[in-house]
Amino acid sequence: MNAQRIKAHVDLLAPFIGREIGVSPWVRIDQERIDAHARTTGDDAWIHTDPARAAKETPFGCTIAQNFLLMSLLTDMAQATNLPTDGVAYRTSYGFDRLRIVQPVLVGSRVRGRFELRKVEAKGHHGVLVYLDASIEIEDDDLAPALAAEWLIYRRLED
Repeated sequence: MNAQRIKAHVDLLAPFIGREIGVSPWVRIDQERIDAHARTTGDDAWIHTDPARAAKETPFGCTIAQNFLLMSLLTDMAQATNLPTDGVAYRTSYGFDRLRIVQPVLVGSRVRGRFELRKVEAKGHHGVLVYLDASIEIEDDDLAPALAAEWLIYRRLED
């Protein structure tokens, strides 16, 4: 891979640094979604899957979404980002440098992702790392996001 091609891609994305690059549509967190996540991952704690018990024994009065369910929604929500993809062979999640679950998401809530480009840097001989400030907001709740993260995306450039 040509170092000039990597530098050109970093330069292509540089004007977006510090800017919001996408906001996803709202997604409803219903009990069916929570239960499907529980079946897939084994995270079937009663606080997520037993509405009657959660109504009686939690301060929320209902079930709440699993934290890893929220994290997994980032992938689909990131479809709303609008960074140029010129010369990109593929993208893949590279992990998180920081991730916090700030507050619970109650069943029936709607959430959406919001993304800002933090930085871009060369990674190896074939690509770049894109650092995103990602958050998941809860509709009609301005207190704090449900999730806040610094998410790294690896972009493998075409040869």
